[in-house]
Amino acid sequence: MRFEVLGPLRVWHTERELDLGFPQQRALLGLLLVQAGRPVQVNEVVDVLWAEQPPVSAVNVVHRYIGSLRRLLEPGLPPRATGRRLLRHAGGYLLQADEHEVDLLRFRSLTKRGKRAVATGRPEVAVRHFTEALHEWHGPVAMGLPASARAHPLFTALERELVCTTQMAADAALLCARTELVLPRLRQAVELDPLNESLHARLVMALAASGLQAEALAAYENVRRLLAEELGVSPGAELSAAHTRVLRQELPPTGPTPGHGKQTAPPESLGPFTRPAQLPPDLTVFSGRRAELSSLLDITDSTAASAGAPTTVVINGMAGIGKTTLAVHWAHEVADRFPDGQLHVELRGFDPARRALDPKEALRGMLAALGMPPRGLPSSLDALAGLYRRLLAGRRVLVLLDDATDAGQVRPLLPASPGCLALVTSRNGLPGLIASGAHRLGLDLPSATDARAALALRIGYERLAAEPEAAGEIITLCRRLPLALAIVAARVISRPDFPLAAIAAELRNSRGSLDAFSGSGGAADARAAFACSYRRLQPESARLFRLLSLHPGPDLTVDAAAALAALPARTARLLLGELANAHLVTEHAPGRYTAHDLLRVFAAELTEAHDSPTERHAARQRLLDHSSGTDHSVSEPLGAEGNLLKAASPPDANHWCANHSSAQVRAQADSQDRPLPTTPRATHADGGRCHSPVTLFALSPSYAPSEVDDGFVRLTSEATADDVRHQHHRGWRW
Repeated sequence: MRFEVLGPLRVWHTERELDLGFPQQRALLGLLLVQAGRPVQVNEVVDVLWAEQPPVSAVNVVHRYIGSLRRLLEPGLPPRATGRRLLRHAGGYLLQADEHEVDLLRFRSLTKRGKRAVATGRPEVAVRHFTEALHEWHGPVAMGLPASARAHPLFTALERELVCTTQMAADAALLCARTELVLPRLRQAVELDPLNESLHARLVMALAASGLQAEALAAYENVRRLLAEELGVSPGAELSAAHTRVLRQELPPTGPTPGHGKQTAPPESLGPFTRPAQLPPDLTVFSGRRAELSSLLDITDSTAASAGAPTTVVINGMAGIGKTTLAVHWAHEVADRFPDGQLHVELRGFDPARRALDPKEALRGMLAALGMPPRGLPSSLDALAGLYRRLLAGRRVLVLLDDATDAGQVRPLLPASPGCLALVTSRNGLPGLIASGAHRLGLDLPSATDARAALALRIGYERLAAEPEAAGEIITLCRRLPLALAIVAARVISRPDFPLAAIAAELRNSRGSLDAFSGSGGAADARAAFACSYRRLQPESARLFRLLSLHPGPDLTVDAAAALAALPARTARLLLGELANAHLVTEHAPGRYTAHDLLRVFAAELTEAHDSPTERHAARQRLLDHSSGTDHSVSEPLGAEGNLLKAASPPDANHWCANHSSAQVRAQADSQDRPLPTTPRATHADGGRCHSPVTLFALSPSYAPSEVDDGFVRLTSEATADDVRHQHHRGWRW
């Protein structure tokens, strides 16, 4: 198992993240984790869970929570069994976990190693241990717990522990000239403890030692103003001394770190170099993406040690998945590793209002940011790219290229100097860049827990905790898409008096439409975001995308897509490949394609607008004929279960259908009096084929299976495509 408390409170069993239950139960687990390896007394638990006035039954409630946590952490544990995780100990409870399972235990172990290295005069080793320890820190301690619980001294003491380790890391880094390694954590610690003068003094000196003299002076001025406003005092001796050292330039930039490979000296003939700082603001409500951030950390670490080619990372995924948010957040996290600056270019590959940025125009803007006067710049693309790469030679620069349309737009903008990092975001796969050695980082939907944390950061944990079921329904109806969650969160914030249940009801009532995810006046809009991807498609691919919404299942094969669009299978495969490259569909298994639910809704809106009823009917009929020719696996005998029906074997279905016409089968669906045979091999008395409930839906969407239980399905006139998807996951295949 894996337990995390140095940030959002999270627990994994193998690769599955656990739902930790109600806020008070989560608070109890957080307390046990903060005290991991030490017993927690019951009265201490009561003090954390009910800070002011505990109920009479508080102790019994604690025991119930302990029982629930035991069953959660050890599935299959017999009732009243103690298990091996949560143990009774001296009038309290103890969480039994190993160091490799708990981030806090790893943090403390690495911190101890760092202290020993400092004591034995090895600051370089100390910095490595301290920074590894601080990599376990991912945000406010026990984020997601009620504010009253997180205010308890046990949690605040842990935050002070993090700050203390950060200060020790900064001291060791200043001794061995490796301050660029600790700057991100120093900034994080300052946000946690903004009035800590010792911490600010180290930040000011570390910035100066990293070559960021102007930023160091600005940091001092910011804290001086904050101290005056909040406490009415001037900076103390330690902070003032740090400021004086910066002014006297007693902390000169350390330059490239030995062992990172030789780099060519910057060309002097190109004139003075301007250090750019163009990153857009980081999103204050960023959360989750742990696996992706870990991958980016590995790539960035390899870039820092590289003496060969520069590094390029392509972050791609569907519209609204959070590509730019992740790229900007990571760029801020590692900006200090690139002392020669950060460039940012909006390539406008999928901008709804402006054309995509021409590479020559982009290069002119980047060269201007690097200090080149606009006059005298060459006119050809190759000459501009050559000048750009000469200017970056021997430098370490981070380049963020956002919203690229294709590899041709990106290639001229990539730095050629070792030690540079280029982050590229795109809705397209950019296979040309991947083939050239770029790292691909594909974004999928966040987990339900990450989606809940993101929603809580936007609307407030108190509001979410007050209506957990409604919040869960909102996340489900948004299908965990970050863009949809952000749009709905904005609506929640703008309506502070509305209960979340009312917002959830609005989403529920708009199913089948994207109206609930629309914005005005420049606000985010899901339909507009999807439309930007759709407009880039070739006409044949656009038509196939629209028609895919007529398929009732959660995924489909190449042959089913070919039937829908009346295309050869080879052509359908190529078009599906184009849709997959644009992240409008996903090939989640070999030969099987699916799309996000909101994209299916978008496609359904498009086919209603662009394809005539005759065309849609013909597509459904082709799919129906294709399904009828598919070998379905059925084995159960026909049952008479009222309005329930069972999958029928071919002989039973043939016998039933031989005595009933197609019209009678429709009447059967309307009346729901008797079972429908479900094999496609049977024939009605009038010669018509007898289709499964799924293929019946393809012909007439108003009738579809909506309940499935051990082989039974129920027909209702209100059934939706979602019901059919549910049936499909329970075992039906097309």
